[in-house]
Amino acid sequence: MLVIPFTFLTKRLPYCRDNIIPHTYCDHMSVAKISCGNVQVNAIYGLMVALLIGDFDILCITVSYTIILWTVVSLSSADARQKAFSTCTAHICAIVITYVPGFFTFFTHRFGGHTIPPHIHIIMVNLYLLMPPTMNPIVYGVKTKQIRDSVIRFLLKGKETLT
Repeated sequence: MLVIPFTFLTKRLPYCRDNIIPHTYCDHMSVAKISCGNVQVNAIYGLMVALLIGDFDILCITVSYTIILWTVVSLSSADARQKAFSTCTAHICAIVITYVPGFFTFFTHRFGGHTIPPHIHIIMVNLYLLMPPTMNPIVYGVKTKQIRDSVIRFLLKGKETLT
């Protein structure tokens, strides 16, 4: 529901220059910036939505991990605590992989202006789009013993065929 107004905010803008976005990713502010109109409303609404969603996500994640950690600390088995902490570490890695490039991209569009070189912004946008779906299987797969053992066997087998 929060994203629907972006369409109307972008549609109301006059476009009088090239309609080429210098990115590999077409987001709201990229489209708004190629207009020759005032994009301040677009930037403010986008900032409010991102902060609202980001703050809500961080609040939910913090509450969830507080409850999880409280429960994990009360476990009697050290092995169970270790396994739970290990799983939480994988989750936190996945969260960081998703949010850091996303927030960087979002804030540089609004505040980076001309201080961030375009090629850095494009690289970060691509990382934001490609890193989470690429890294999630790796982050969670390494935690699974069968997958880890299969990868090690595969790598060792490949090493043997090279020699």
